Amino acid sequence: MTQPFKIVILGLSLSSSWGNGHATTFRALIKGLKALGQDVLFLERDVPWYAAHRDMAHPDFCKLAYYTDIDGLIREYGDCIRGADAVIVGSYVPEGVAIIDAISALQPRCLAFYDIDTPVTLSRLARNDEEYLAAEQIRLFDIYFSFSGGPVLHHIEKTYGARRAEALYCSVDSDLYRNTEEPLSWDLGYLGTYSPDRQPTLERLLIEPAKRLRHKRFVVAGPQYPDEIDWPANVERIEHLPPSEHASFYSRQRFTLNVTRADMIAAGWSPSVRLFEAAACGVPIISDRWRGLDELFPDGEAIVIADETADVVAALTDMTDARRQIIAAQARRRVLTGHTGMARAGEMVRMIENHSRLTGAMAEIHNRARAFAGKA
Repeated sequence: MTQPFKIVILGLSLSSSWGNGHATTFRALIKGLKALGQDVLFLERDVPWYAAHRDMAHPDFCKLAYYTDIDGLIREYGDCIRGADAVIVGSYVPEGVAIIDAISALQPRCLAFYDIDTPVTLSRLARNDEEYLAAEQIRLFDIYFSFSGGPVLHHIEKTYGARRAEALYCSVDSDLYRNTEEPLSWDLGYLGTYSPDRQPTLERLLIEPAKRLRHKRFVVAGPQYPDEIDWPANVERIEHLPPSEHASFYSRQRFTLNVTRADMIAAGWSPSVRLFEAAACGVPIISDRWRGLDELFPDGEAIVIADETADVVAALTDMTDARRQIIAAQARRRVLTGHTGMARAGEMVRMIENHSRLTGAMAEIHNRARAFAGKA
């Protein structure tokens, strides 16, 4: 690559991390792209919910602009989209289906989709739910970047006709997520917005252990938990924790818990950003089980996989501090070598470069064929 790519990203949110995991994922990725010399414009729908909870209204690693409707988007940023080397539309973008059609009509050089919710997307499409992506639109994309890897990539290509489905896991900003060396406050903690399908696992792997281990300290941070949940007295509740406080939160736990959405367990190979963030902070992770996890973090070496309450109780009561620290160090090493924003940005740039080279080669073949036909 002789000069930086111009990349336009249309995503759910970059400015606000409130109630979504997209913002931190985009922030880490785009900071990595910036460090690699790429020029990024992020376009975000100006909606009241995120406007009222912006914790990064003016990022220093890209240009952030807002639009209010599709006509205004095309009118103000159509030239940027046409001139970009790559245009990437994210999952859950408001009016995503209409946005994709409008962007595709501008014929960008490389049109990609970044699905930060692949298992949810595929579950929705199977029910003919096309809130932010229509099944027939998948063929429009030159690259389908997927939050999930493994067999789901072949499924996207075979079932929906994707030209290229590539794994692009979420990542962590290693400048922000590191151990703060603060004194420990809790024996086990969890960070996550309430989700009905995650709650039974949270009950089994945190609330029940808290009931059995009354002398231990637990914490759950995240919004939207119903009032009727019966929290044990030794479980502290934090309603909202902004990203600026995540590192401190993780660093003050002896163990942290990772709980996975049902759709992501079914798909496998779908690590959440919380998994990488916690590992980067050097806290040992206790996680539920899903296919592909052991490839990222081997059980007993870089993570503790728990199926039942007893597994968590055993980790909290029997594991030595030395063993706990070894597991945390192994997980941190794996994240810092392969799952930072810089690492993920490098993967994205290489895929865009490959598309650019392939497109250039195909254009050259087409031109030679036209020239040969003209001489015949």
